[in-house]
Amino acid sequence: MNDEPHVWRLDRVIASEEAAAKAVLDEILSALRLHHWPAADLFAVHLAVHEALTNAIIHGNCRNPAKKVTVACELQPDELTVAIGDEGPGFDPHRVPDCTHPDRLDAPGGRGVALMRSFMDSVSFSDQGRTVHLKRRRSSAQGGAG
Repeated sequence: MNDEPHVWRLDRVIASEEAAAKAVLDEILSALRLHHWPAADLFAVHLAVHEALTNAIIHGNCRNPAKKVTVACELQPDELTVAIGDEGPGFDPHRVPDCTHPDRLDAPGGRGVALMRSFMDSVSFSDQGRTVHLKRRRSSAQGGAG
């Protein structure tokens, strides 16, 4: 993920289930709290990673329990990187409709990628859209209870 030494790392393969996603998200947030990341960063990471995991389970793997979600996370003193992959058909992230367009304001769904882009410093996709790469730099605020 990055050449700098990490302070914490997580590599998991989880079932396409919300409970498994919640457990891995809780583990990531606990690591950030342990390293005194600010509450605003915890909120941003929580929202973006939750959206990425939800998209992998629901849209990528279609809730198929036989399909897995991979989660690779690396925490450095001032940066968090997370890669979440699914076994679905993939998608073109450039073709995701603009959820702020007036015709889409009442449409269900379609906000996950926009939320990830709003709350992370970097969001990119690979493997034909099956893997999302999230990056967040630690803000200058002091750590909080989150």
